[in-house]
Parts: sequence; C-alpha cells; structure tokens
Amino acid sequence: MNKLSIAEQMIAHYNAQDADAYVALMTEDAAEAGYRGDVLREGKEGVRSGLKAMFAQFPENRADILSGHQLGDYVVLHERVFRSNISEPFDVMAIYSFEGDKVSRVEFVR
Repeated sequence: MNKLSIAEQMIAHYNAQDADAYVALMTEDAAEAGYRGDVLREGKEGVRSGLKAMFAQFPENRADILSGHQLGDYVVLHERVFRSNISEPFDVMAIYSFEGDKVSRVEFVR
C-alpha cells in the first residue's frame, strides 16, 4: 500500500473515532507534535489515550482531506478539521513521516 493511502486510511479511522485502528498504523515510539515544536502525544499509547480523550470531548470531531501529496517517506495532507457541526473549522497541514509502512511522527502546521 502506498504511503498516501495509509495516511488517508488513518484519517478514515480518525473520522470513525477509532483510536485503536488509527494507532495500529503507527510505530511503537510514534509521536504527534506541532511543526518543529513540542510533542503533543508521545508513543503509540500516548496517541491512543490522547485521541480517546479528544473524541470524548468532541464527539462530532472530523477531518476532511482537501489535498494530499507523497514524496518518499513523507506525506502531507491539507486537512480541514471540524470539532463540532456548529463550530468554525480550521485548516492544518499534517506532515506524516514514515518508517517502512508505519507512521513514526505526525507534525501539524496551523
């Protein structure tokens, strides 16, 4: 499976609020972080628990992929995130770094 498809599959799991399926596509020591900044969720378990907490806080949360690109071991998705059906959405550029066919890091540009 190509890396762009894997990142798109992660968003499908995210939109289904399935943290377990989302982190199944990540390395054990994966992280989510701000772009060139602080780690937001560390390790597969940190990502899983962080997502579950966010899904509980925002049960209507979803992300739409506006565009996606792959270059080598990197995928960039332009995503529009909706926390609820009535809140203003916001855009992020999410940079997915891969080790083999697993995501090792996701960095968000906002």
